[in-house]
Amino acid sequence: QVQLVESGGGSVQAGGSLKLSCAGSGWIFSSCGMGWFRQAPGNERELVSVISSDGVTTYAHSVKGRFTISRDNAKNTLYLQMNSLKTEDSAMYYCAADAKTSWCSGAYYYRSVADFAYWGQGTQVTVSS
Repeated sequence: QVQLVESGGGSVQAGGSLKLSCAGSGWIFSSCGMGWFRQAPGNERELVSVISSDGVTTYAHSVKGRFTISRDNAKNTLYLQMNSLKTEDSAMYYCAADAKTSWCSGAYYYRSVADFAYWGQGTQVTVSS
């Protein structure tokens, strides 16, 4: 059974930093793509960042230059380093993984919730002014 478990969320003041982690089952880190989403109350779940199996990364315009996604396959862990946090970054953050491990389409293939098969339970990030 695939399991993704996020950690690292918390409360921070605007301008601060947090690093989220997502630990998963071994094979899931052979996934074609893994990503981070976020969802604020009343909003749809939005894609924040993706990293493909070949290390290509994509970012939402709103976080580009402030957030960095990375993966450590040896530790079966996905990360999201978040710097220069803003109040509008407050949300529940979820990690997600594609079920595909071959015939990968590349990082830019991933655009929405529907592109990912496996999800974690989320970790809350709250940024105060």
